Amino acid sequence: MLKKILQLLLMLLSVVITLNAQQKTVQIYNGAAPGSENWNWEEGMDEHNSWKTAVVYNVTKPSLTVYTPDPSVANGTAVVICPGGGFIALVMGNEGYEVASWLVKKGITCFVLKYRLAHVNSNDPVKYFNDAVHGGDTLKQKQQAAAVPLSIADGKAAIAYVRAHAKEFHISPDKIGMMGFSAGGTIAAASAFNYTPENKPNFVAPIYAYFPKTMQAKVADDAPPLFIAVAANDPLNLQSQSVDLFTTWNGAKKDVELHVFNQGSHGFGMRVQQTTSDHWIEIFADWLATKNLLKN
Repeated sequence: MLKKILQLLLMLLSVVITLNAQQKTVQIYNGAAPGSENWNWEEGMDEHNSWKTAVVYNVTKPSLTVYTPDPSVANGTAVVICPGGGFIALVMGNEGYEVASWLVKKGITCFVLKYRLAHVNSNDPVKYFNDAVHGGDTLKQKQQAAAVPLSIADGKAAIAYVRAHAKEFHISPDKIGMMGFSAGGTIAAASAFNYTPENKPNFVAPIYAYFPKTMQAKVADDAPPLFIAVAANDPLNLQSQSVDLFTTWNGAKKDVELHVFNQGSHGFGMRVQQTTSDHWIEIFADWLATKNLLKN
């Protein structure tokens, strides 16, 4: 009985810490997002689906939820976190808020990005995803594909926003990174190409990213360092895409690290599955430390 009470108290303490860290939500555009000015549908949340996790869908107003570290551990490093969901939904917990809650304890200011998605004409975005990806619904596939450049634009705009407000958030403008999962990994990987001084990430972490070689461009001379992770048993067969991105960076003599975990499947995020992929975020933090990004 005492053990259960202690567990409950620890859970409540974790919630309090998370709520304290979650400072506010900010819009990354002044007014409507460029390219979707006529979008007028309402954002929704689905908590009962085959993914067994809460997802957000029909995002029309890209935003950042800000997690700020305790000043005693803050180190000036920031990261924009892009949850996945196939450009149809956003897995905000496992690939967003939970990641931020872990990293903020390391002194990192975290910004969880809600980016624009394909329009779902129902309250079941996961079924929409399955119809498009697994069911061969060509119309839904086209709608899904049309959302990709808008999502990438939101990612680049998010970096530019964070850099422009670096003083307000007490971060260094040259210590702003981006990480993403699955479709969010597409956004993260894309941020490492064709950037401007305003939206250039200082480090990038695509985690089981969808990023086919056709999306790659020329690697810039000042390309940011990459941290890449994927599971060898990813059922979406994204392993080769992670390897291709590693090979491109390595071939260009740029800073890159790749981890292929034996188990973990797709969407491991912050899930505890008793596999080596459970420890990816500790490895990522060690990698950040080697870049002097965890020093305050």
